[in-house]
Amino acid sequence: MDTETIDVSYERDVRPLFREIDRESMAESFDLWAYDDVVENATAILAVLEAGSMPCDGAWPEDQVSLFRRWVDAGTPP
Repeated sequence: MDTETIDVSYERDVRPLFREIDRESMAESFDLWAYDDVVENATAILAVLEAGSMPCDGAWPEDQVSLFRRWVDAGTPP
């Protein structure tokens, strides 16, 4: 693994990607601002991010999808 893959964390890098509107739209399913919820759903979240169907108001730029993917690949560090 390269350093870029390892040096990513939920609190510092991933959580800030989710806006209040994203959190509100997913609230019935899980909390995007709760580490355990995001870890539990990380594979599904990544799939919809890669498909461009999340968030509902437009796809994330590739650099944000890549950051989320690196976090998942690194083992979802806190």
